[in-house]
Amino acid sequence: MWLNNDAAAAAQFYCTIFDDARIISPADLSQQSFMVVWEMNGQRVMGLNGGPKFPQSAAFSFFVEVEDQKELDHYWNALLANNGKESMCGWLEDQFGVSWQIIPKQLAGLVGNSDPVIAQACTEAMLKMRKIVIVDLQAAAASADN
Repeated sequence: MWLNNDAAAAAQFYCTIFDDARIISPADLSQQSFMVVWEMNGQRVMGLNGGPKFPQSAAFSFFVEVEDQKELDHYWNALLANNGKESMCGWLEDQFGVSWQIIPKQLAGLVGNSDPVIAQACTEAMLKMRKIVIVDLQAAAASADN
């Protein structure tokens, strides 16, 4: 992941959010280095202090699939800290300009429901959301099913 000059700060920030996260190298982040490697959410990431030539964009995002609203809220709120920006349909941009999708496992079954009326109702509900709210999607499915 190309970052301007804050790869160590990004790695440290992400490691506070994900329980399984850890810095792999360098061992001492107090010294500025060109590259930082860390793991988070089962994914190994390399951050490079490459300068401003290639800024972050939504063309690349991390996808985090969550079990429930509590877990969704945890990641959503943590990643928005320090001036992150909400976007639509479960997308956000963190303080480093990195895009994230925080998506509940239930979403695919609701917006991809075999009943096109339910699928459309859930899709329309999702398109109005910034942070995905599972109970609101389920309510849209229930009202379309009646």
